[in-house]
Amino acid sequence: MRPALPLALVVSLLLANPALADALVENVDGMTLDERGEIVRFNGIVVSPDGKVVKLLKRGDKRPERLDWREDMKGRTVIPGMVDAHGHVMELGFRAMALDLSATTSLAQAQEAIRRYALDNTQRSWLVGGGWNQEMWQLGRFPTAAELDAATGDKPAWFTRADGHAGWANSAAMRIAGITAATKSPAGGRIEMVAGKPGGVFVDAAMALIEKVLPRPTPRDRNAAFIKAQDILLSNGVTASADMGTSLDDWMTYRRMGDLGILRMRIMSYSAGVDVALQVGGSGPTPWLYNDKLRMGGIKLYLDGALGSRGAWLKAPYADATANTGLPFLTDAQLLNSIARGAMDDFQLALHAIGDRANKQALDAIEEVSDTYKGDRRWRIEHAQIVDPADLLRLGKLGVIASMQPVHQTSDRMMAETRLGPQRLAGAYAWKSMLGSRAKLVFGSDFPVESPNPFVGWAAGFTRQDAQGQPFGGWRPEEAVSREQAWRAFTVDAAYAGFGEKKFGHLAPGMRADFVVIDRDPLLASPEQLRQTVVFETWVGGERVYRRGQGAAAGAR
Repeated sequence: MRPALPLALVVSLLLANPALADALVENVDGMTLDERGEIVRFNGIVVSPDGKVVKLLKRGDKRPERLDWREDMKGRTVIPGMVDAHGHVMELGFRAMALDLSATTSLAQAQEAIRRYALDNTQRSWLVGGGWNQEMWQLGRFPTAAELDAATGDKPAWFTRADGHAGWANSAAMRIAGITAATKSPAGGRIEMVAGKPGGVFVDAAMALIEKVLPRPTPRDRNAAFIKAQDILLSNGVTASADMGTSLDDWMTYRRMGDLGILRMRIMSYSAGVDVALQVGGSGPTPWLYNDKLRMGGIKLYLDGALGSRGAWLKAPYADATANTGLPFLTDAQLLNSIARGAMDDFQLALHAIGDRANKQALDAIEEVSDTYKGDRRWRIEHAQIVDPADLLRLGKLGVIASMQPVHQTSDRMMAETRLGPQRLAGAYAWKSMLGSRAKLVFGSDFPVESPNPFVGWAAGFTRQDAQGQPFGGWRPEEAVSREQAWRAFTVDAAYAGFGEKKFGHLAPGMRADFVVIDRDPLLASPEQLRQTVVFETWVGGERVYRRGQGAAAGAR
């Protein structure tokens, strides 16, 4: 037995290494929701040495006397860090480092942007980017390879559509990939044809025909993309995000960042299919790593494509393409097998379903497995954009989380009317009906498909209007939720959806001290003012990780 240390030596060691004291963030106009969604106001936060909230202080409360540090916020507004329930972290970074076509409003404008990008990047072996939307161009069709050739010449080029469910290739890219008139569309995908030949646009699973020949990003490329994405998210006040479709390379990037102490946001990871989850987690979800900053707890499965590229799987044909009902990705048997394989190891399942037929398939599968896989499963449907009213009540009955994106409604409303026709809009982007069914409603942005700015999504949630205030009174305003319900969907419930509700999502004793300092009271701001919210500082775990004008790297305390 090891001999006991002399008492005098123990005392001297304690004196030489005094325990860290709490810290105080004071002089704030603070507001948070509690677990029930009620507003709690405060003017100070006591933070423990391990980055948790010790106490929210109100006027008249005694301040701690012994502090490790103190930060005076000079009366600025402080709210909990925003939680994005559905995003794509690495795609956000790569998109930011490539050509972004999301602001282009015509094919000619996109061609000119691509032409300039080609001239400025002569050293690149491929020209890549994304964000185009033929609906925004008012083209009435998909663009063609010949139209891309006019901007790129013979250098291979590949640009993904805004929703990530279609890609636009030029002739050189198709030649390298071996695409000919004899190439067949794969299951779950479609090669758009022009005059009997591949036209240059590849939808959903067909995108892999081109992507398999793209140069693979190096680990250095991935590191840079992550740092870029993290900076963008923290600058927008997003302290935690679900990462929907994490690849093994993505996971290794997050682990590198964590090992190097560069991981500053929180990532709720959902693997790209069952195989990746088993490679990473082995026999189940990983523990929370790096002080609750990273966990792979779920599996993302795709049931259909997107509405804009007519890949969303519908019960009836598209109103503007009567021979097309969309693209189912999995048979019922394949879906049940994948759900069972993930659920037996306690992974959470997140099912991408946009069309009403895909949503029915998701609900049917969840209902079938629910008797076998009991417990706190938190089944998720990602997007749930078009749901047959006959299926809406099933979400609440089955305890499904409806993971939706308010900005999709404001971006898609005119396109949705064209794709579906006026008679089939009753279950479209039906947020209030989701809550009425007793489903859990959570909000995100689906970045980089849309802007990761949560204040834009928050405003859309209770107005159903875009940045121009259109349409007057909101699109199908009966489906709007309240300002507080939209806030809850971006905080408390978004954290719950990723099994993080005991760690972050609101401010309370024992929770991680994740908060943002902003320039206005979001509960009093008009919708227009809320959209223009400026984030001064972002804090994660009691540490300043972003300061406006300095970026994420310069913000750390």
